[in-house]
Amino acid sequence: MEEIEEQIKLDPITKDEAREQFIQKTNELGLKHRFDFDTTWEAMVDIENKRAFREKIMKLQEDVESDEGSLKDEALHSYNPVKHNFADGCYIREIFNPAGQLLITKIHKKRHPFFLMKGKMSILTENGISTIEAPYNGITEPGTKRAIYTHTDCVFITVHATELTDVDEIVNEVTATDFSDEDIALIDFTQLKIEDI
Repeated sequence: MEEIEEQIKLDPITKDEAREQFIQKTNELGLKHRFDFDTTWEAMVDIENKRAFREKIMKLQEDVESDEGSLKDEALHSYNPVKHNFADGCYIREIFNPAGQLLITKIHKKRHPFFLMKGKMSILTENGISTIEAPYNGITEPGTKRAIYTHTDCVFITVHATELTDVDEIVNEVTATDFSDEDIALIDFTQLKIEDI
């Protein structure tokens, strides 16, 4: 397996070479497939892109947190106050972010709506950079971790389905500490067995 990983890093094959290998081995071994080559290739490229983004955004978070000028803990929370509200089966979290901040969000484990109620911000996710301006709403997908730059003062609201009412418990329920969390981990094909396919 190490040889394969080394070959992938140092001398990856092209899509055409992979297609040729796929066809050759399928015929040679008399294999049947559930997905065609192009679908499989696209899925693997998507997974690799997500993995690369996840590594880069975690590195960015480390760099930001280790910078002497970055706000930490109590200072960060005093500049970015949060209001907590509850409705039947919902936790509503409203945060104020002042202009000119670079923020790295937690890793979201659950699909939920978000609303930019005030302001303008640029958001970096695995899908690229987008700039949004209030009023704006969207859906956060599991596995999302954002780098946000606030162009103006912003008010951002998220809504989470939960029966919990303790904020710390809710944070543990809806966010992950890292990308190895089973709710948002990428498929590790090296761990698959033939009978799983």
